[in-house]
Amino acid sequence: MQKIFERYTIIIMSTAILSILVVNYFFSAGSLRGRQLDTFNAKIEQVIHTMENNQEELASIKGNLDEDYLTRAKAAAYVVEKNPGVLDSVEALTNLAALLDVDELHVTEADGIIRYSSVPKYIGLDFHNGRQMRGFLPILESDSEDMHIIQEAQPNTAEAKMMKYVGVSRKGVKGLVQVGLEPVRQMEAQERNTYDYIFDRFPTDVGEEFFAMDVGSGKVVAHTGKGEDMDELENYGLESLEKCTAGAYRTMDGGTECYVATRAYEDVLIGAYMDKATLYHTFWKNILLTFIYLLAVEVIAVLLLNYLVKQKVVSGIHKIRDLLSEITKGGLDTKVEVGGAPEFEDLSNGIYRMVKSVVSSSDRISKIIAMSQIPLAAFEYQNDMDYVFITSKLGELLDMDADMLDRYTKDPEAFLHMIRVFMESTVENENDVFYAGAQRYVRIHFTIEDTGYYGAVTDATREMLDKRKMLYENNHDQLTGLSRYPYFKQKASQILGSLNDDEICACVMLDLDAFKNINDTYGHDVGDRYLQEFAQIMKELPKDHCLVARRSGDEFCIFAYGYRREDEIRSLLDRFWTALQSKIISLAEGEECIISASGGYVCTNDRKIGLTRLLQQADAALYEVKRKNKGHYER
Repeated sequence: MQKIFERYTIIIMSTAILSILVVNYFFSAGSLRGRQLDTFNAKIEQVIHTMENNQEELASIKGNLDEDYLTRAKAAAYVVEKNPGVLDSVEALTNLAALLDVDELHVTEADGIIRYSSVPKYIGLDFHNGRQMRGFLPILESDSEDMHIIQEAQPNTAEAKMMKYVGVSRKGVKGLVQVGLEPVRQMEAQERNTYDYIFDRFPTDVGEEFFAMDVGSGKVVAHTGKGEDMDELENYGLESLEKCTAGAYRTMDGGTECYVATRAYEDVLIGAYMDKATLYHTFWKNILLTFIYLLAVEVIAVLLLNYLVKQKVVSGIHKIRDLLSEITKGGLDTKVEVGGAPEFEDLSNGIYRMVKSVVSSSDRISKIIAMSQIPLAAFEYQNDMDYVFITSKLGELLDMDADMLDRYTKDPEAFLHMIRVFMESTVENENDVFYAGAQRYVRIHFTIEDTGYYGAVTDATREMLDKRKMLYENNHDQLTGLSRYPYFKQKASQILGSLNDDEICACVMLDLDAFKNINDTYGHDVGDRYLQEFAQIMKELPKDHCLVARRSGDEFCIFAYGYRREDEIRSLLDRFWTALQSKIISLAEGEECIISASGGYVCTNDRKIGLTRLLQQADAALYEVKRKNKGHYER
């Protein structure tokens, strides 16, 4: 009777404590989430309000600046018309530019070549070259003396410097007058009109993070937290985050549960989140204090009864403990049998049924996974076991036959070593993806504890192959298969920076001489084939000495490296131009041509010179070749 009384006392008191904690939890948690949702909504509204104000400011600044810059360009054209002598010296043009408060002043004649300029090094530049400069050709092609063009801020052709240019027609003389300014105010306003700028200066409470996600692509465009948080948000998916307008919990890839609130604004989903641990920090402290108080009451009551029931209860518990120890060592057929009281007999039967249920459930889950064809496998080892438990697909995922896998499972130390060997072959830029054979990859999650180790293995082959295909397509031109210009510059900069003292390298800039005429005369299909044939000859250059890329429409570049003498590089270029001249291209029925290209190159053994400077020098050499004698290359 005393044992029954003690047991029911503990049950009743524990139930009462649990009920109080559960009721307190739900009431307090609901209130806490509501207050946090109101805070998030207020701050998101503040972000939207700031963005709207910044957009109005940017529109106002752009309109005012466009009108102001056009006025200055017209004033410059007026001075040139009324006082042509101002064109006689760079100093006079420089003074006029200073008077008009512009950074650059250029004047051309009908041929589109800069004849007069406040920047001497720009004299001679042709408005037919470069995307930015070609934007002003409609002025030269128009007969109107009131023609003007206002360009958006962009890198200029000469130096890739961020500038805003305005051009107007000359009065009485065919040509154009152009002024250029560094758009400082506009660029600053554009910078303020980004979510990154707003988030960097936005006041947040401890643990709060804000993000903005593009609705079209599902990519995070701004974030106040770490880079890995952005990846987790993108992986979670736009559709799921859009459902958080009234606040909801979401579990990130790392297992962190966060409270998220979002709101759509234009083409962006703005959201705020806080991990659950931070949100409930004070909350759990209060719950813990309540729990400790109630627990103390229960402990006191139990201690008072402990003396009366100690011997009988402890004896039965010790026996159950010993039998459970046998079960944990792998003796799953062990039956727990403890008599002396109905309660212990029921408990013994319950434990036995539970063990059998766990064994049965484990078998069923393994069979279900095998039937579903999910590429997933798991393994587990406890220190008291003499084998490693595995699921059926592990051998297939690790490319291991049944006999070999059986030998490993019978030797836990060898199995652990085998897993570690697999995890040494890490895929570049992937933390938990490893090679599992030719064109095969697996993701391994592995944990070692004091009591043993366990892990899971999933097939990551399709994911990795898709990533590599995407990386290749992002870095290579779709039409020609050559490297894109940004990727070319990245790789060439790395090679230049690691140049040996006894090596030289060269930058070669190329331009197809007759491409525009071929494109206009025979159509884009022929033009595309002309580009592809040229690109194929570039691809035949030695890959261990050359990087090749398409810079723009008919402009290409080569970075030659790994040579010790310039004559080796010239020999390479001679063979390349010989290959061009021997390549016959069919244009139309009965019409053929050879590929004609002009090139300029520059050599160096100075790894500190910088790729940008080499490209500029090679560009200048190309310009001289096209100006003097097209169809060959010069240094």
